[in-house]
Amino acid sequence: MADGIVEGKVAIVTGAGRGIGRAIALELASEGASVVVVDIGVALDGSGGDTGPADEVTDEIKAKGHKAIASTLSISDPKNAEAIVDATLSAFGRVDILINNAGILRDRMFHKMSHLDWLEVIQVNLNGAFNMARAVAGHFREQNSGAMVHMTSTSGLIGNVGQSNYMASKLGLHGLSRGIALDMRRFNVRSNCIAPAAWSRMTSSIPAETEAAKARVARIQQMTPDKNAPLAVFLSSDKAEGITGQIFGVRNNEVFLFSQTRPIRSLHRGDGWTPAKLAEQLPLGFKASLTPLEVSADVFPWDPI
Repeated sequence: MADGIVEGKVAIVTGAGRGIGRAIALELASEGASVVVVDIGVALDGSGGDTGPADEVTDEIKAKGHKAIASTLSISDPKNAEAIVDATLSAFGRVDILINNAGILRDRMFHKMSHLDWLEVIQVNLNGAFNMARAVAGHFREQNSGAMVHMTSTSGLIGNVGQSNYMASKLGLHGLSRGIALDMRRFNVRSNCIAPAAWSRMTSSIPAETEAAKARVARIQQMTPDKNAPLAVFLSSDKAEGITGQIFGVRNNEVFLFSQTRPIRSLHRGDGWTPAKLAEQLPLGFKASLTPLEVSADVFPWDPI
């Protein structure tokens, strides 16, 4: 049998006990990687904790004849991130791939959002991703190779109601990924984002009270977590050489490349601007190019393919 696309590589996958993370961990293993399954087994809002999910995925990988270890340490603590990497090196001797997938939700309308709702989502989704990326960065630099894949979201790239904390964390992941790609390209380290779409614990919290909402949920249910795994594994492999600093999306059988922010229109006055002159010219000059206040469902109105 031919070697897998990541044969001999070692991968760390956070949030790998369920959903998309689990699917990616299994796919990496099936393609030849040794996998570190990181999951603290918390609820959607980050509460509780259960070692079961990480152990179950690790056992599933081993039962298929592949190599894996489990970690139930919280990535929100930088020391834990270092300990996860140390355990990886002790078990497998190297680290080649980081999949930053772990995340939590604390959905609230902004005017009802507490400081704790904000801080805890940022702490896991963004700070946790930084902690893991920083913990592997030195090893990637020394070996002059490495790949990181960070799970962003259309909630951050486009928008969703009641998710300002989640949106900020997921758009922040793009900034983190882009910064890593720029700073570490001279060490042959690649960093990309995926905006996944899948019916999982996170999307199962979407309200479905109206007929339109129920129809939307029915469409989302077609998109199983495993649909996202092939792209994550490809981006982790040497076959993705030269692809870095990008944002991709997966929606059932569709794969997308997202645009990134660039200037699209300009106004100029040789004598400079005053507030009054801006009021006179800017609204009309920019009106046709203003970004609509849309949510993800507005941008993806067609059924998953």
